[in-house]
Amino acid sequence: MEESAPPDTGWATTSMSTGAMANWTAVVRWSAWGLLLTGPLLGGWALASATTPVAVPTRAEAPRVQPASSDAVAPAGFAEVYVAAYVKAGDSDADAEELAAFYPAARSMSWSAEGGEERAESASAVQVRQVSAGYWSVTVAARITGSAKDSDSVRYFQVPVRATGGRGASGWTAAALPAEVAAPTGSKGAAPELSYGSAHVPLDSDPAVQTVRGFLAAYLTGRGELDRYLSPGTALHAVRPAPYTAVTVTQIADHGQGPAEGAEAQTPPDGVQRRLLVDVEGDGKHTSSRPMTYALELRARDGRWEVASLEAAPALATSPNSSDS
Repeated sequence: MEESAPPDTGWATTSMSTGAMANWTAVVRWSAWGLLLTGPLLGGWALASATTPVAVPTRAEAPRVQPASSDAVAPAGFAEVYVAAYVKAGDSDADAEELAAFYPAARSMSWSAEGGEERAESASAVQVRQVSAGYWSVTVAARITGSAKDSDSVRYFQVPVRATGGRGASGWTAAALPAEVAAPTGSKGAAPELSYGSAHVPLDSDPAVQTVRGFLAAYLTGRGELDRYLSPGTALHAVRPAPYTAVTVTQIADHGQGPAEGAEAQTPPDGVQRRLLVDVEGDGKHTSSRPMTYALELRARDGRWEVASLEAAPALATSPNSSDS
């Protein structure tokens, strides 16, 4: 009788002998003893590792924007408006309330003059001095109209201004009424030395002078086309409305090493530059021979001079970059 084969389950089956079973049992037993012996050592290593701090990368916080301190805000504007209110103040309650917004003690004051007899058409701080932390002295120049003494005169007022609320101040207040004072005296130092040669009368034979004359006429009087005198890429616009009817170039000086005597009449090579200090006089409907000074940079192109720049300021001789600026 044939024995039936075991059913095929799809899994591979193997039979293990008695010797192999004994060897496997020994391996399992020694592995268990190994785990028992090494367990305390592994636990101690884990504890030691846990006590060592691990550097965890953190995201850097964005810097917080600090609010501007009131100490950095000049009280000049407050003093200007305060002086304007003070000059026109009178005996009315409305004037007292307006002035009290700057100087609270003004509510209890009496004024004999009628308000509005004098007005500050303009007020500008001309001197600001910090007396102590949060406390300022501001000198305001005010153009007063309606004055019985001198119509349309400039007068000066010294104003004590204190910041309210300490370092976290949210406003300003006047510590007293303005005090009328003499005009501040400026320093009497020598005029700064400029980095130009000797000024001379403009030469009609100098092509650069012809360019300067045409440019200033178009720029200040509106006569002629301005663009024809400008280098490519130079953007300038004529003054509008034109303030003058005529402009005369009176003196001219070259920056640094100017052209040699007689060489100014020669045709300049392309790319050559000249920086000029030009004195002019302007004549207008209500103005006669008003002196002005312009710093110009000229560049040669196609045998003629063109205005490359109307410079912001003349070059100073004391400037480290005066020869290159």
